Amino acid sequence: MRVCKPAAMRVHATPANPARRRALTIALLAAAPLPVRALSIEPPPPAAVRTVTDTYFGTALADPYRWLENVADLEVQAWMRAQSDYARALLDAIPGRTELRRRIDELDGAVAARVIDVQRRPGRLFFQRRGAGDNQFKLYVRDAKGTRLLVDPEAIGRKAGRPHAINYTAASWSGRYVAYGISAAGTEDASLYVVDSASGRTVLGPIERAQYGAVGWLPDDSGLFFNRLQEMKPGMAPVEKFQNTRAVFVRLEDGAQAATRARTALAFDSPGVRIDPAQDAPMVVAVHRTALALGLIFHGTDRELSAFVAPLADAAAGRAKWRQIVDRGDGITALEIVGERLIALSHRGAPRMRLVETSLARPDFGRARTLAAGEPGVLTGLARAADALYLSRRDGSVSRLLRLPIMPGTGTIGAARELALPVAGSFEMTGADPRLPGVLLSLQGWTRGVQIFEAGAHGLTNTGLQPRGRYDALTDYVATEVLVPSHDGARVPLSIIHRRGLKLDGSAPALLWGYAAYGITEEPWFSAWRIAWLERGGVFAVANPRGSGAFGHDWYKAGFQESKANSWKDFIAAAEYLVAQRYTSPARLGIWGGSAGGILVGRSMTERPDLFAAVIASVGLLDTVRAELSPNGVPNIAEFGTHTTESGFRALLAMSTYHHIADGTKYPAVLFTHGVNDPRVDVWHSSKAAARLQAASASGRPVLLRLDFESGHGVGDTREQRNAERTDVLAFLLWQFGLARGATPAAPVPPKR
Repeated sequence: MRVCKPAAMRVHATPANPARRRALTIALLAAAPLPVRALSIEPPPPAAVRTVTDTYFGTALADPYRWLENVADLEVQAWMRAQSDYARALLDAIPGRTELRRRIDELDGAVAARVIDVQRRPGRLFFQRRGAGDNQFKLYVRDAKGTRLLVDPEAIGRKAGRPHAINYTAASWSGRYVAYGISAAGTEDASLYVVDSASGRTVLGPIERAQYGAVGWLPDDSGLFFNRLQEMKPGMAPVEKFQNTRAVFVRLEDGAQAATRARTALAFDSPGVRIDPAQDAPMVVAVHRTALALGLIFHGTDRELSAFVAPLADAAAGRAKWRQIVDRGDGITALEIVGERLIALSHRGAPRMRLVETSLARPDFGRARTLAAGEPGVLTGLARAADALYLSRRDGSVSRLLRLPIMPGTGTIGAARELALPVAGSFEMTGADPRLPGVLLSLQGWTRGVQIFEAGAHGLTNTGLQPRGRYDALTDYVATEVLVPSHDGARVPLSIIHRRGLKLDGSAPALLWGYAAYGITEEPWFSAWRIAWLERGGVFAVANPRGSGAFGHDWYKAGFQESKANSWKDFIAAAEYLVAQRYTSPARLGIWGGSAGGILVGRSMTERPDLFAAVIASVGLLDTVRAELSPNGVPNIAEFGTHTTESGFRALLAMSTYHHIADGTKYPAVLFTHGVNDPRVDVWHSSKAAARLQAASASGRPVLLRLDFESGHGVGDTREQRNAERTDVLAFLLWQFGLARGATPAAPVPPKR
């Protein structure tokens, strides 16, 4: 579930008889002709049924496992531990799991290092790097004196006895300092620090309640703005945690007193602004070559922004009177200020987005000049450099890069020109700085590992910052792109990755992945663990149902709130296509979704339990009726709706997996994975759904609750945690497909260098 736009800012059925027990013996299925091997493992007692009934707009809704929401209760903790131990015992006993883990580790370690979060400043480069022998990403700086380690979360974690991770970084304008947030065990409860990039000395921090980050530096490096959560005082409800956030300003010279001397720069009670304290989150940044501060308001998980300007000095002093330049209704999802002009990406009157230009002094998006249009593709990203605006456009599954030069002297924006890319895939634009020419691209494809290029007026150059991995250019696997007809004739994008020459006889194990929320599109991405699946003869497919942004704003809104059912109906259509085209069969088809993707896979399962052999729901949103009562629930009302209105309640009930589980149904095998410290989707979503399925399913297939007590939503997980979860997921699927002891085909042959 997305909770922010900046780097760290983010988006009942009747129970069965409680005396009913699951069978004591779980069969570990092996591929024919090997016999079935049985393992006797005592399952934990079923969850007690303590039904609470709520009535919404005349509908009585029974909730048999409401008590599992109280994760601080000792009885709930004991139940969760027992479920976790049981899942761990079964997963560890799956034949071939050890070999699978070894292979995933080998593939993951086949590259010398992985590099993310690259930021450029004049004369300096900042990035996070995880070496082949590291368990966590670490912060480095590179300048004329070489490359130096600035922050090592592994060392912090060893000292604290819990894993730590960097949640965000923000280098100052000169690069002398870098601010970063760090948190423990997946909580994302980041504390903010500032480190001197030359000496490595900490000059500020810790400042607590800086979970979102959203850092904006003064041009002279003397201070910074950041978003800070309110202090939770005794008696406050947990749902208030992310409410009333403020953009505050601190000076480095304040040192240890910075937190207490912080001034409010932008908040719900600031003059001239309209902010919903329950859902909105503010951010303040300095505007290049002006005396202005730009205030951005993120409306929960909405893609659309509001924006304000004020004198920078007034914002830092906490006395700004803000002037609005962008309204939520303008449909703006990204913006840049270039001189006296406001440049923005907007879907107003353009479902596939357009890049527009208007006056900063008197913005009028109704009459704004169009600089570039998305048609026939979709405009997806905007970055500003000294020489040009850089724009990403997705055509089908392939992203393209457009360059719009900023004319020297006049500052006018020139015509868009496409820059050729060496890989047909997707990219993330990083390292943009209004004082430096060009932009960095982290470019990858379904069968091509990430490489980092510098793009500019003369094309692309590989920076060499990301080392090449042994398996980063696979030649014996292919990706096929198709459009699949859905229930109402809509054509759903589906990417299918498999070994070249795959025999279409329905025998291959297949895993279908999807998300379909917040307008986020699953673009081509590369992963080492996926190779372990493909080399075992597996098919990996990725769908972009309605609710994603595959075809722009209208496609997103067609899988949104009351129309959300289109998301899982599209996903089911993609699964049926894989079967009809004989890529696989229902006996060897699994589906996997995480976070908001839990809605997608959960409701696909409850609608068509006959279509799948196994379901994986990771940190899944599964009880949408109750979701808004959790701390991160209110910001997500914008995406899913609220149970306080009848239309909202009907929509939430329709998309709630928990409430559509029916007794006596032969459900597929299900593996729920969740970090107990998850701040985005509470762990009780998985606990309640697991308890309900264990009581209801008549198939005899396992329903496992895999919990990580040192993790959260997956943000900041260590290499060990990530590889362990991926191993469990793939091993579980092979087990349920009857292939746990299947022969492993030869590993892919790396290309000759």
